[in-house]
Amino acid sequence: MYNKYLIIYALFLVVACSADNYIGYQYLGAEYKTSPLGEEKSPDADPLIRFDAFDCTTFVETSLADGDIEQLNNIRYKDGEIDFLSRNHFIESDWLINNSDMVKNVSSLYGPTKIRSVTIDKQNWLKVVHNIDADFKTEKVNLEYIPYEDIKIIDTDKPLIVLFIVGNSEKYDKLGTDVAVVHMGFLLPDGRLRHASSQFGKVMDTDFYEYIKNKKGLGITLVEIK
Repeated sequence: MYNKYLIIYALFLVVACSADNYIGYQYLGAEYKTSPLGEEKSPDADPLIRFDAFDCTTFVETSLADGDIEQLNNIRYKDGEIDFLSRNHFIESDWLINNSDMVKNVSSLYGPTKIRSVTIDKQNWLKVVHNIDADFKTEKVNLEYIPYEDIKIIDTDKPLIVLFIVGNSEKYDKLGTDVAVVHMGFLLPDGRLRHASSQFGKVMDTDFYEYIKNKKGLGITLVEIK
């Protein structure tokens, strides 16, 4: 009987340890910092890579790249071209499309979906926020999401990227553009949300289903890592 409990306890430890080894585990506890990465030159002189501080997007990107700077640059920039204007600034119109070889919207596999149409005016955003004149066409993107009220227990055997979707942006005047994605992280198979939290100032795990109970906005987009 004693040996039986030892075996059970050992199996519990294996499961617990393996759960902690989900994507991004090595960055747990790191500081939250808004826009911690850049091109090491004007207009954003922040470093190309760092491991001590993240915002929600750079945490996801660095975790996907497994800390490899070349892979990280391929994720953060269109065609891997390191330049502020080539950076995948908008998840909706840049990031998801330019990384389509690596990620895929699979929301419809996990619940009934709706469409959030978002119009990204990158040219106006660059002028309003960064005082940069650049020629970009306005882009309209249809983003599939699961409304909060339709989210059930999500059964997945591997981590998914979860995007938190809001309606028409109340920050349009400040940003100069509409946005739909306001936060992102990893939904782990055991129901944890692993993300860089501005509220708590660090990379952390929290219960995903508790987290969304009082979440404002429309719902979530679930993205598969290919």
